[in-house]
Amino acid sequence: MANLIPHQYFALMQPTPASDLPELLYIYDAYCGWCYGMSPVMQRVQTDFAGRLTISVLSGGMLTGAQAEPIGANWSYIEGAMPQVEQATGAQFGEAYKQLGKAGTYLQDSEAPARALYSVRQLDAHSRVLDFAHAVQQALFEHGEDLNAVGTYEPLVQALELDFGEFARQFALPETGAAVRREFEAVGRIGVQGFPTIILRAGSQGYVLSRGFQPYEVFARNLTDALAQAAG
Repeated sequence: MANLIPHQYFALMQPTPASDLPELLYIYDAYCGWCYGMSPVMQRVQTDFAGRLTISVLSGGMLTGAQAEPIGANWSYIEGAMPQVEQATGAQFGEAYKQLGKAGTYLQDSEAPARALYSVRQLDAHSRVLDFAHAVQQALFEHGEDLNAVGTYEPLVQALELDFGEFARQFALPETGAAVRREFEAVGRIGVQGFPTIILRAGSQGYVLSRGFQPYEVFARNLTDALAQAAG
């Protein structure tokens, strides 16, 4: 394990929850196929390590600016990677998503799903943000839905029993766009170059637990060791 985040950079990240527990920073992107496989692992961690840590989900901004482009621009690479992701993680890509890719015109832009995640973070208790993040990826990778359209998130928000009107208002605010762009910048400034990246934050220490997908058993063992090291 490496100490990735110097103490002075902690202020750039989402505030630590009002708890003395260590915090897992799950840095993901809605368009990251490996994150689609990793999110269920993190959901299991949230259950199995309940009371021992909290989990925050941060959007990394994988496809923004010049990298935000129609899916057809990279579809050959994505299509080639899907079987590897499925075999390693057990995640499945739906036919609707494959058809979206073959059509080639869908714009992949990380800002809209990051706005959605940020909005839910403002409206909901911290513990359900991880579930929402995975539901967003299921909407895309299983059902081929448009993450740029605010209406795509309506059933996902309603599943959390949150007010969709308030969500839509928060989603559209210029301040929300500014906040997620600051989040992308903060992730970049701590040196994250790929997704998922998972960091344990305990006091002034930041332990990198994963750069990329890990099966639950491997990740849980590394997490247990990191928690013991942080407590020692």
